[in-house]
Amino acid sequence: MHRRARLTTFWTAIALAVALAACGDTPAREGTTAATAPRADAGGGSATVPATSSSTTATPAARAGIKLTRVGSFDGPVHVTQAPGDPSRLFVVEQAGRIRVIRDGRTLPTPFLDISDRITSGGEQGLLSVAFAPDYADSGRFYVDYTDRAGDTRVVEFRRGSSPDRADGGSARQVLFQSQPESNHNGGLLLFGPDGMLYVGLGDGGGGNDQHGARGNAQDLGTWLGKLLRIDPRASGGRPYSVPADNPFVGRARVKPEIWSWGLRNPWRFSFDRATGDLTIGDVGQNEVEEIDFVRSGGVGAGAGVNFGWRPWEGRSRVFPRESARDAVFPVLEYRHDNGGCSVTGGYVVRDRRIPALAGRYLYADFCQSTLRTARLRPGRATQRGTLQPKVAGVTSFGEDLAGRVYVVAQSGPVYRLDPR
Repeated sequence: MHRRARLTTFWTAIALAVALAACGDTPAREGTTAATAPRADAGGGSATVPATSSSTTATPAARAGIKLTRVGSFDGPVHVTQAPGDPSRLFVVEQAGRIRVIRDGRTLPTPFLDISDRITSGGEQGLLSVAFAPDYADSGRFYVDYTDRAGDTRVVEFRRGSSPDRADGGSARQVLFQSQPESNHNGGLLLFGPDGMLYVGLGDGGGGNDQHGARGNAQDLGTWLGKLLRIDPRASGGRPYSVPADNPFVGRARVKPEIWSWGLRNPWRFSFDRATGDLTIGDVGQNEVEEIDFVRSGGVGAGAGVNFGWRPWEGRSRVFPRESARDAVFPVLEYRHDNGGCSVTGGYVVRDRRIPALAGRYLYADFCQSTLRTARLRPGRATQRGTLQPKVAGVTSFGEDLAGRVYVVAQSGPVYRLDPR
């Protein structure tokens, strides 16, 4: 996620970014969302956003009759998902510390979980995501990622309460803790992969140029910062979690065995293709380049031991000429800030059978632009890059439900579902 100061509107944020453009690692280049976004239509319901003309040539997908259906509006939403075995509820994470429930199309007045008194919210901090265990229908286990009152990252397990509309707030069990040297680059996404393991995205510790340590954190296998972690979050043998035996760095001295992939700057949003298991990461860039990383699934899973190249590399541009990143895997897609972008928001490969025109296309966005973008991803390159005609300003996240329908989350409050027109 994205900026350091609490801002009242998206346009105020952009104005501040322009004013600070000479400062190097600026808020605009982080693509920050604001926790104090105006709220509307809090009662839920749905509305349709008609297709609008795009500034670029419409692709076949753009002409296929796609619309956005608003399913609700919230206070600074940053994530949306469903729980296994529960197709009637959609869970929306609000940055300020609440998880809201849309049940059968209606937003419930009481939050599923409210931990606003435990977090620091604003800029890139706050309650950043929720992930429901694959056996949630039976176990009631789910996990949240948030920055605590000191600004550090915590991954905490909770349990469903006696009502499926409410969590048991007293069931908290800490799974992971990571101190944060800066307030930005927290990563923040939790996601259960096709293998049933929990993946945790962490940024490089913040500031500019991965400044902490002689070569930064992202290339240091002795820290979790700048990494994608993979764990089994269930308590085992008195430990808060266990490390899968097939993680790529298990048994190596002075290496954190939880590490799955490395060389990341700020993997704000990543996803697994529900049809193939392929891993795609939207890694937020620094001064010049935004990137999409892509790894085919194979064997144990996608991305095992992959070095994505930061900090020597920002996309395919070398930032530190005298440094190297061994066996770095370059992004399949990148774009530069000189076209108005500032911070990539990673999305999903669309597998919604209702929208065949987007089948197998990766959907993503940039926080500073209103255009929804698509591409077909292959190892080493992206093809058929294009745009969709419906526009959404300030996209903070995407989501996917149990049926494979894709959702778009806007900083100003609305959550939309991608539907055929």
